[in-house]
Amino acid sequence: MHGLNPPQRAAVEHVEGPLLVLAGAGSGKTRVIVEKIAHLIASGRMPARRIAAITFTNKSAKEMRERVAKRIRGDGAEGLTISTFHALGLRFLQIEHAKLGLRRGFSIFDSDDSAAQIKDLLGVGTKPDVLDGMRNLISRAKNAGLSPEQAMAEARSAREVEAATVYALYQARLTTFNAVDFDDLIRLPVQLLESDEECALAWRERIGYLLVDECQDTNDAQYRLLKALAGPTGLFTVVGDDDQSIYAWRGANPDNLLSLESDYPTLRVIKLEQNYRCSNRVLRAANALIANNPHTHLKTLWSEQADGERIRIWECRDSAHEAEKVAAEIQFTATARQAPWSDFCILFRGNFQSRALEKALQQVGVPYHLTGGTAFLERGEVKDAMSWLRLIANPDDDAAFVRAVTSPKREVGATTLARLAELAQRAGMPMSRAAESVGALQQLPPRAGNALNTFVGIVRGLREDARRLPPSELVRVLAEKSGLLLAIRAHCKDEASFQRRKANLEELADWFDGGKGAGPGELAAQLALLSHADKGEAGNQVRLMSLHGAKGLEFRYVFIVGVEDGTLPHDAALDEGSLEEERRLLYVGITRAKERLWLSYSKKAQKWGDMIRLKPSRFLDELPVAEVQRDGADPVADAAHKQERAAAGLAAIRALLEK
Repeated sequence: MHGLNPPQRAAVEHVEGPLLVLAGAGSGKTRVIVEKIAHLIASGRMPARRIAAITFTNKSAKEMRERVAKRIRGDGAEGLTISTFHALGLRFLQIEHAKLGLRRGFSIFDSDDSAAQIKDLLGVGTKPDVLDGMRNLISRAKNAGLSPEQAMAEARSAREVEAATVYALYQARLTTFNAVDFDDLIRLPVQLLESDEECALAWRERIGYLLVDECQDTNDAQYRLLKALAGPTGLFTVVGDDDQSIYAWRGANPDNLLSLESDYPTLRVIKLEQNYRCSNRVLRAANALIANNPHTHLKTLWSEQADGERIRIWECRDSAHEAEKVAAEIQFTATARQAPWSDFCILFRGNFQSRALEKALQQVGVPYHLTGGTAFLERGEVKDAMSWLRLIANPDDDAAFVRAVTSPKREVGATTLARLAELAQRAGMPMSRAAESVGALQQLPPRAGNALNTFVGIVRGLREDARRLPPSELVRVLAEKSGLLLAIRAHCKDEASFQRRKANLEELADWFDGGKGAGPGELAAQLALLSHADKGEAGNQVRLMSLHGAKGLEFRYVFIVGVEDGTLPHDAALDEGSLEEERRLLYVGITRAKERLWLSYSKKAQKWGDMIRLKPSRFLDELPVAEVQRDGADPVADAAHKQERAAAGLAAIRALLEK
């Protein structure tokens, strides 16, 4: 524990009861979790196999595993669980599937699969906004830990009654398909643990000490899972920061931090306030901003770093002018300070704001990486291969069957599939089973029947391959035998695009390399948990991302654009009374900056064809005057900045001439 500050050391050494660590931005919370795991094992307080550390993203779980491996050499950490909430839920279901009415090899429906089923239940012609609204209501009920029956009992409007009805029908389909969706990975374990005391006791014996990161981001079901696993003794450490709770829109409940104190009266609270990331000027601005929100436990971040430069606030004509200023400043700073492009980040409230920024960066030749492009698992050929894997693992997965039988296209169209679905429903079996039935095939057009028969033969052959081949090799064989590679080649206009799409299937195969001895069903389920954030690095490029996507990251130079009323805070948030969360969102953005920070706003914008005037964000007035430098407010500082730019420009020209 060498190098820990006193509060960090206290958090590591407290192992006898429930602990809440309120960890401010950049205060070293991951190190505290890693050191606590090492302390629990080294002290003999808890063996590694009975410790579980839970976080929210695969990326942070991977980072924590790597840090634990460096901290605990040899096999000292063998059996330790470090995973996301959903990965823990998957492990639970794989062990307890029978108690929940699931069979081995169950599938996990992704968002597209779920949407297709709900759309089918609502009927053809359902408008996208109606479909999205229904999906959100069902997901909200699941994230609250409600069963269909409980959702119906709590329904208070006609819309909620309809959602509960569709929820019940949708859940019945999942049962028929031997499938769960992502929300079920938390809801079903909670349901079983709360209703089966023997099962709960067994899991508390399995997990003797629980560590939970980013607790402020838990939804109600995740919080109930924490309580069910920890039991009344509460041998846990939860780490969180109420000032960084920015995900209420997807079900996160920051009040869970407050609930801990009432649910566990012996809870100890330790605050981590020393920041190891930002300059003190950035921290003083962040502290002043967030102090406008109500707090149960107020934190004041401080640092041993230098004060640093004042925060620049720019007034711009419009978003194009704003983007041009940002691009020019990045180019200048990178040249003047010999800084790599990866030191820079541009943050915005909504993805639509990236367009002007991309154009401006392209015009001055600054490379950039826009976070939030097409996720790897969302690419067509990857989803096609995944549907085949799912079908190989689970013959009852109708969603996988429908995608696989049409990828690549064969003599099986929508009319044939509708007829097959009707025959399957009459026989009380999944569509893939019906496709194997001679009686069903005879009731279909000959060409379609023959195509289905051929498809069934390919699937059977791949199931045989799955028994003898490593999963990574199975993906490569599948790409050939299914006809996916041939279809991709036929679809691509040139060799380069074919090789890019083929490389995606190769990458998918590589993801399976670590799964020796596991069947395709388990590996497909594990793969479904992976997110875009786990693959692909931006490299030496300027990062463009939303404020929501920046949490947990840090950069030397940070630009936050669009700091206007109506954008930040957002109009919709103001209508919903979510001003405090919008303030937290800006706080998160400010505390990403290690050295320098720029905030900018536009005076006007085009909306619905009209030019409208904008007001600077009310949050700008909450920043301390001494910590900011507004355009034109300090002529001496502005002149010095211009002189610095001119000198840097001359230095760059001299360097080019010397080369």
